Amino acid sequence: MAVDMTTTIQVGANQASQQTSKTAVDYQSFLKLLIAEMKNQDPTKPMDSTQYVAQLATFSQVEQSVQTNTKLDQIMQSSALSQADALIGRSITSADGKTTGTVASVTLSSNGLIAVLQDGTKVPVGAGVSIKPAS
Repeated sequence: MAVDMTTTIQVGANQASQQTSKTAVDYQSFLKLLIAEMKNQDPTKPMDSTQYVAQLATFSQVEQSVQTNTKLDQIMQSSALSQADALIGRSITSADGKTTGTVASVTLSSNGLIAVLQDGTKVPVGAGVSIKPAS
């Protein structure tokens, strides 16, 4: 089963959200494959019915895992957006101490949060970054 998930979210004055999710094999496709397997099996050596049930149970577990991961991704995005919103208007200093300014917007990328200062400078939010109320 192949899953291709891409998410891009930008937070700030122009909020945008794009989410794409594709699942290569869905439940109906699995059932079609299972029926084709039953039709084309060797009549002298039929597959045991417990094997069919085991295949169905395995597919069901995989499907539930994909759905759980999708929900967890949504929760993580929501949490990151809440964190991003809390940064806007605050003063931030980069980990190396060379860049300081007031956060105008925040972008959520695959690498984490990136604070965009009022002068357009981008500061990755991570270990060593100092955030305080705007002065």
